[in-house]
Amino acid sequence: MKTDKQLQEDVLAELAWESSVNAAHIGVEVDQGVVTLSGHVDTYAEKWGAERAAKRVKGTRAVAIEVDVKLRSSEKRTDSDIALSAVNAMQWVSIVPKDAIHVAVENGMISLSGDVFWNYQRNAAAGAVRNLAGVRGVINQILVKPRVNVAAIKGDIEAALKRHAALDAKQIAVSLDGDTITLSGKVQSWAEKNLAINAAWNSPGVRYVVDKVVMV
Repeated sequence: MKTDKQLQEDVLAELAWESSVNAAHIGVEVDQGVVTLSGHVDTYAEKWGAERAAKRVKGTRAVAIEVDVKLRSSEKRTDSDIALSAVNAMQWVSIVPKDAIHVAVENGMISLSGDVFWNYQRNAAAGAVRNLAGVRGVINQILVKPRVNVAAIKGDIEAALKRHAALDAKQIAVSLDGDTITLSGKVQSWAEKNLAINAAWNSPGVRYVVDKVVMV
């Protein structure tokens, strides 16, 4: 098991390796496996990249983000300009249902709302606006609404887990309550945890995933 010092060094190395991040902008502190990122970055895309990099590192139990986005003067735009760009950007993403997503912008923060059928559509909508100039953050409030009988989902998730050689499906328990999936059990790494969570989200009709999976 890694010490906090070892984990800190690994996260710093991963940040340096991540091309979308200027590692000099990010400070890293670790306490009992909880990684705290701090500092100032020029874009929300860089902040997002730093968070993803930290989560990829084995031994990371959780990530706290205390990173501020301080836009360069050349990157600052009005909320109206950002909103128009966001709407236009999503028109080019074919997997996002047309007119399904509502956009609101306040002080550079984009809020997305609406309903889609799949979680990958929800993620694609956020991805379409994340890298726009002037954006300071994205709040994804899009809901995944059921379109199939969710009672059939449990078996699909368990089968998906078994297909991943890196994850012992027997260690993960899946329970279903309405349109909410609860995952519990034990895994060895953050990567394995993400495999289980993604398998749940990739099932049609799932609106909520409760993560009770513990890393040991």
